[in-house]
Amino acid sequence: MSGTNSADRILAILDVFTEERLEWTPEELMAELGYSRPTLYRYIKSLKETGFLASMPGGWMTLGPRVVEMDYLMQKSDRLVCLGEPYLKQLCDHHPASSLLVRWYGSKLLCVASECSTPNALSSYPRGRPMPLARGAISRAIMAYLPRRQLEPMISENLSEFASIGLGSTCDEVMICMKQIRRQGVAIAYGEVTPGVVGIAAPIFSDSNAPIAALCVTIEARETDEKRLQRISDEVRSAAANISAELGKYPNQTVEEKPIRRQA
Repeated sequence: MSGTNSADRILAILDVFTEERLEWTPEELMAELGYSRPTLYRYIKSLKETGFLASMPGGWMTLGPRVVEMDYLMQKSDRLVCLGEPYLKQLCDHHPASSLLVRWYGSKLLCVASECSTPNALSSYPRGRPMPLARGAISRAIMAYLPRRQLEPMISENLSEFASIGLGSTCDEVMICMKQIRRQGVAIAYGEVTPGVVGIAAPIFSDSNAPIAALCVTIEARETDEKRLQRISDEVRSAAANISAELGKYPNQTVEEKPIRRQA
């Protein structure tokens, strides 16, 4: 067994832990992954010793404390989070809303930082919980900027979902909506992820033309009107552009915080 293959098989064990399935027994893992007993127990031993898995009463296993340690280190080292947090705070200072930074990786969307200026967070997806791929402003703000060869298969796979929210019943119709988002530089969705909440999102880029994340503001529909919606759109677009520009700098260069431009 090659080293790379072994690494993939170990990672596959961690991948089976989801919100729907938080605990597993070795027997269940063998049935799910098809590993032999000696191989599985060797991997489990390694994952336990390094803290990625933890034993529970009854023979169950869960993710271990090393995951929490790495999450802490990620928050301290992720330049997207470090650069984006001041903008999250500013946006919440300006509006009764939640603001989120959402990472795009593989085919997943994951909130990595957020702020809130209301008694209750206006999002159904707190930090660390994967978001739906075909619903909401965040998803479209990123998908609209993907290369066509990457975007078309994603649209085809989720076409029924796009049709259910009125974006089009064919791939070409959905592509037209994506092009419109590119022209506007911001995506807006009404109650698609959280009922009664409007989401306004813009893409964030690193040093390439491909989006790596999105900045989003979510606000109750009853708290906004066309004028405020336009103001939030301008602020989100401007903040996302500022973060993108800062991410392109040399990592050790001092970052200057830029104010979010507001419309009079």
